[in-house]
Amino acid sequence: MNPEDRGGCAGGRPALLCPSAQPEMSGSMILGVMGGTAEEPRLSYLEEPQPVTGDLLALAAPVQPTQIFRFAAQCEESACCHFDGSRCRLATRIVQILPAVVAALPPCRIRPTCRWYQQEGRDACLRCPQIETQTYTASEPMILAATPA
Repeated sequence: MNPEDRGGCAGGRPALLCPSAQPEMSGSMILGVMGGTAEEPRLSYLEEPQPVTGDLLALAAPVQPTQIFRFAAQCEESACCHFDGSRCRLATRIVQILPAVVAALPPCRIRPTCRWYQQEGRDACLRCPQIETQTYTASEPMILAATPA
């Protein structure tokens, strides 16, 4: 599935995608698989994002899918606690608080329509591989970045 074909905005622009979505969000797709360690998680990006299916979610058992997979879905904008009306405050805090964990842009297939990239540019991408949607071992900086104002 081509993320650029998902939905659209006025003026023909593709809808922006949230790279840290929930699996139950409309049009959700798996962006990658979490690996690394509890102290240093790292996302392995899929060559092509995959639509969420019950069979794919079941592969995460016995843990929650958000502990294994990262999901992308259309940014919900004002329905999200991180959105301030025009910007994603989560993306801003990630860039301001967390260190870069890679030196080169990761092989991400949603970059052209990623809200974080469109808003924060390369700096967001260099931090993105460490972001876990759900974790029980988050560092203090990660908790600070993820906590809405």
